[in-house]
Amino acid sequence: MAKIQTRFGDGSPVALNLEELRRDLEEGTADAADRGSIPPLSDDDLRHLEDIFSSPHRFIGVEPGKEIILSYDGTPLKMKRAQVNVDRLQALQIYEKLMGADTLEMGHVDYSFKPIKPIVTFEQPLMEQVLSVTTAPVFYGAMPNLGLYSQPDGPFPNPAELMPRGNIMEAQESYEAAVEDAVKDIVYVCSALYESGADAIILDTVGAAGDADFLAGLKATEILTEKHPGICVEFGMASEFVLGMHSGLTYKGVRLAGLYPHDQLKLAKQAGAGIFGPVCNTNTGKTTPWNVSRAITFMKACCDQADIPVHVNMGMGVGAMTVHDHPPLDVASKTSKAMVEICRLDGL
Repeated sequence: MAKIQTRFGDGSPVALNLEELRRDLEEGTADAADRGSIPPLSDDDLRHLEDIFSSPHRFIGVEPGKEIILSYDGTPLKMKRAQVNVDRLQALQIYEKLMGADTLEMGHVDYSFKPIKPIVTFEQPLMEQVLSVTTAPVFYGAMPNLGLYSQPDGPFPNPAELMPRGNIMEAQESYEAAVEDAVKDIVYVCSALYESGADAIILDTVGAAGDADFLAGLKATEILTEKHPGICVEFGMASEFVLGMHSGLTYKGVRLAGLYPHDQLKLAKQAGAGIFGPVCNTNTGKTTPWNVSRAITFMKACCDQADIPVHVNMGMGVGAMTVHDHPPLDVASKTSKAMVEICRLDGL
């Protein structure tokens, strides 16, 4: 049999024989099952993955009628990275009218709630203009980004400086104070944009600064859904595993440090999230089949218990995609097809 052409997580090409492909698929699901204490993929699922990666075609997709919704984060920023010289309104029109986007997301280049708060009055009229020239649902998104609340950028002592000195309690107190300020900023910005007509809100890269960052997202979501009945908050995670930077924080009696996607989902739902975006990080030293098998194991466990829509994060080093701003089409298509067909997703 001809060699199977695929890639490593860093995007470099590699050719596998059938035995090597099967080994990587089995090892990938075993790794996720062990880490997350979740079931590995079934033999049928592994055979389905084997069929997808054995396809000689560079680009493949799902059958007609089985397509799913796509949502996006940092939509206008993708245009800037590609050096497309348009403003944000035009970027969203391009996504909708030329690229056929299902949803649109308006975010600021300072993609965090703290720096957006002082300029929110400039964001509101732009949101209204975008809504007047587009048809697809328009989300507004940014990151909690608790790192911006530590000195020298923010008002609170830097935990990264306190912890190496052994000032653990002081570091934890700084995280707790940052959570409260972040929640206020998130609620303020999201309320202003929702009241200006935004169809939904995206809290993006939640948990990037660890369990305190995750807690800020949960608390803000809870307040927003109480303040604005009917608001949709898409809760997009930063990584597969919540880092215990504080290590003692809880939400509704559940310790946040160490949670994997299927447990993160439960808390996001309790907080009022309308869409959950789980993450699995890509290992650059492993093949795409290994990464896909591992990622799908985590995502399937999440989808199996979800009663809210799940939009798996895929791209730029998560969801088994290669670590690129624009992942190669062969990886993007085969990985997306596998994720959709095995996990029975609501969206990507």
